[in-house]
Amino acid sequence: MPVERANPYGAFNYLVSLGDKNDDPGEVFGGFSDVSGLGMDVSYSEYRNGNEKFNTARKIPNTHKLDDITLKRGLVGKTKLFEWIKSVADGAYAPVNATITLLDEARQPVATWVLRNAQPKKWSGPTLAAKGGGEVAMEELHLVHEGVEYK
Repeated sequence: MPVERANPYGAFNYLVSLGDKNDDPGEVFGGFSDVSGLGMDVSYSEYRNGNEKFNTARKIPNTHKLDDITLKRGLVGKTKLFEWIKSVADGAYAPVNATITLLDEARQPVATWVLRNAQPKKWSGPTLAAKGGGEVAMEELHLVHEGVEYK
C-alpha cells in the first residue's frame, strides 16, 4: 500500500490504533504527538570455508532484533493505556496488534506499519513543575512487539 511520489511525506499526519490479534484495527488513538522507534537490526554470523578463494568471511544473516516503539501524547484524561499496562503488571497477558498509519495532506493512508503482538513495557506520567510556563502534561508509553509489517 505504500504510495510513491517525488516529494517526501510529512511526519506530522498519522494515526495510531490498538486492536486485537484477529486483524481488527481497534480503537484509534490519534492524539499521539510523537511515535518513534520503528526499526529492525539484523545480526550476522561470519563463516569461511578453508578453501575459499577470497580471504574474507561470508556474512550469513541469522536472528534479528526489533526496536521498542515509543508513543507520546498530551494527557487527555483517558485511562485506557494506563489500565492496559497496569493489567500486564498484575500478570495479564494482553498483546494487541498496533497499527501506525501515515496519512498524506488529504488525510488518505499512504503507508501502514502493523506491530504484531505489541505489549506495554513502560509507562511514564507527566513531569509536573510550577514554573509558570505553558508546557503540556505528557504521558509516554513504550511498546515491545514480535514483528513489524510494512504495508
